[in-house]
Amino acid sequence: MKAAELLVKCLENEGVEFIFGIPGEENLHLMDALTASPIRFITTRHEQGAAFMADVYGRVTGRPGVCLATLGPGATNLVTGVADANMDHAPLIAIAGQASTTRLHKESHQVLDLQALFRPITKYTSQLLEAEIIPEVVRKAFKLAQTEKTGACFIDFPENIAALEINALPLRVQFPTPPEPAADRVRAAAEVISKAQNPLILAGNGVVRAHACRQLAEFAERLQIPVANTFMAKGVIPFKHPMALGSAGLQAHDYVNCGFDRADVIICVGYDLVEYHPCLWHPTRDRKIIHIDMSPAEVDASYIVEVGVVGDIGLSLTRIAQTAIPRTRETLRPLRAALIEDMNRHRDDASFPVKPQKIIWDLRTALGLDDIVVCDVGAHKLWMARMFRCEQPNTCIISNGFASMGIAVPGAVAAKLAHPERKVVAVTGDAGFLMNSQEIETALRVGTALVILVWNDGGYGLIEWKQKNAFGRSSNVRFNNPDFVKYAESFGAKGYRIERAADLLPTLKKAIADNTVSIIDCPVDYSENLRLAERLGQMICPL
Repeated sequence: MKAAELLVKCLENEGVEFIFGIPGEENLHLMDALTASPIRFITTRHEQGAAFMADVYGRVTGRPGVCLATLGPGATNLVTGVADANMDHAPLIAIAGQASTTRLHKESHQVLDLQALFRPITKYTSQLLEAEIIPEVVRKAFKLAQTEKTGACFIDFPENIAALEINALPLRVQFPTPPEPAADRVRAAAEVISKAQNPLILAGNGVVRAHACRQLAEFAERLQIPVANTFMAKGVIPFKHPMALGSAGLQAHDYVNCGFDRADVIICVGYDLVEYHPCLWHPTRDRKIIHIDMSPAEVDASYIVEVGVVGDIGLSLTRIAQTAIPRTRETLRPLRAALIEDMNRHRDDASFPVKPQKIIWDLRTALGLDDIVVCDVGAHKLWMARMFRCEQPNTCIISNGFASMGIAVPGAVAAKLAHPERKVVAVTGDAGFLMNSQEIETALRVGTALVILVWNDGGYGLIEWKQKNAFGRSSNVRFNNPDFVKYAESFGAKGYRIERAADLLPTLKKAIADNTVSIIDCPVDYSENLRLAERLGQMICPL
């Protein structure tokens, strides 16, 4: 077979369902090989959209999403999505066509050193200079992409190598077994927890990746320790669980920060420092930190570990819970009560433009508990992270490592392809929406029914919020938008405009039932941003 056909066989061997990308001159052989493959190629309208689709597919399935581009500008367009996946620890494989090896040694049309380009934003890069190495390179890329901490890998495939004849087979897929935690570290962690007066758990996305959510909930319940989650770990413990404190990560002194202030022991489980910098929740550097993860702790002046328990996260939690002495009192319940009161405050608010709190209340009401929301980056992300209730992991997808705008629309397409039985909503600001709105056409063409809820404020709302907090004024953040209803209709999608708050919930329900791509233009009252900052700045800790 041709080397391109062998590469496709290797991808099939790894269980690849979809490849997101754009055909190009330098990947002609690969595209032709895919015509005989059960792998479904999703032709996107921009390579960034393809990378974001692979990124979110990796987040929601735990299996590497695959994206494909041609050389030069096609490959450089993948960079933002690949970097996002790598920093968010989403498993992803990026493949780019490349010029013939006879052109790589000199200045040549569209030729870049793609390995050098992708090396800083991936776990592994390789160039296929011999057809014989394809099975090893593909197997290594998938192995590393799925090994903690998971992330992105890149393969460069020159066009003349793709055309070579080769007689080889894919390698057998092997998954590494997570190591058991060391017994002495388990005992040491249990001893510190048993002596703690006010312990607090900070749960990160690593718990979701390790499929250890059940063990976390049991750990918290048995030992009566409250759980705060990072933005990317929403749903890691059901919000209805009495130990759930909601999300930590708003860069203001929120209710959950009172818990960190009061805590003497902070138990970090599957926590990635990239999600929420330790100096924001541990500025005093005087608390005891227990690190429970698949990987040793990163070095940070605000994250000096008292006890590190490295190994299978679920097993670590179970063994520590069996060893530690349960607490008889729970001191942080008022924080949960205060947050719930905040969430409920604007459920019936009829003011217009619609308050962020009301938008989130209606969105939560319209969706089932296992439906999926893919959130873009902006002011709406902070509101969603703080106030959208999740009962299951991976039902509110937020990028908070690289945190790139433009992820929501292509990400929602991937989420719907991965879980066609669930309803999917892209929650995005008007700025992030237009960064990848071309993928509306992709969604319609491949038959992914989804709702795009646009929080429309005519500007970069999060930056304006920060500018006003810092300087009392804003600059260069306002812009104009097209008519989003007509824009939707021009693609063949359905468009809705919210003109009063009471219309939002019925419109959401109708759009979700449309079974097509629907776009809802919802004006948002972001004056609530400054009100929230002011309220939290004046907050008296309810403990």
